[in-house]
Amino acid sequence: MNAHSTRHPGGLPGRLAAIDRCLVMGVVNVTPDSFSDGGLWLDADVAIRQGLALVADGADLVDVGGESTRPGAGRVSTQEELRRVLPVVEGLADAGVVVSIDTMRAEVADEALACGAALVNDVSGGRVDPAMPQLVADARVPFVAMHWRGASDRMEQLAVYDDVVADVRDELARRLEALVAAGVEEDRIVLDPGFGFAKRAEHGWALLAHLDALAALGRPLLVGTSRKRFLAAAVAAPSHPNGDGGSPTDRDAATAATSALAAAAGAWAVRVHEARGSADAVRVAAAVAAARSAREPV
Repeated sequence: MNAHSTRHPGGLPGRLAAIDRCLVMGVVNVTPDSFSDGGLWLDADVAIRQGLALVADGADLVDVGGESTRPGAGRVSTQEELRRVLPVVEGLADAGVVVSIDTMRAEVADEALACGAALVNDVSGGRVDPAMPQLVADARVPFVAMHWRGASDRMEQLAVYDDVVADVRDELARRLEALVAAGVEEDRIVLDPGFGFAKRAEHGWALLAHLDALAALGRPLLVGTSRKRFLAAAVAAPSHPNGDGGSPTDRDAATAATSALAAAAGAWAVRVHEARGSADAVRVAAAVAAARSAREPV
């Protein structure tokens, strides 16, 4: 790992904390309308099988979400979100999978933790539900706080920055400070730059190029570039001569490339829809880092 790499967050299950490389977080969206895989895993049994398949392909943990956060998405009711995610969380946890619950609601997080989830991933960083910081503080579980400027139905209008790297860094620093002030242990907080959330393509590339500036905040980073629109310009598939990137699944190779870059930059984990390519990528990055360290003077 490079000089800016950070250790695993406190409270992570021991078998993951023992892994000395960037982790791979597989994604299971139990939704009808997610941008990449909406509707594919809406049935609980199918979603559980998908989570197990991600682990078989090299994912270290699985992030389960029941509410789409794609641009323009509306919210679902708490009861509907619970109905979607709880059977999947419980089924995967019972199978020995380390599960993250992707939710902005403290009630959903609480119920998911009771069903076996080990960490909470909140794209709003605890801003949507004021009860979330207290919940994760009391539960003493790792908490992923993403850079977030507003709800999905208006975040495109909020993608205005003077310097996206400096602005995101400063806004994440303020969120970190607020969470600690609310009682969340700093050691348990993971930060996420929020690729695709109030970010245009040029913002995504700038953040990926300067992850070290965000890692300098001293907290583990979760990098979620998987299948995001900004990768489309980098996809060179012959079937897409105009460079439009095709469908989201056509960006899996580009996603794996960003996983290697994120791992080399010291990211704690990458969040991906397809695990095999990124699982290989983070292991290659770890092997290169080890070979580099072996030649460095004592």
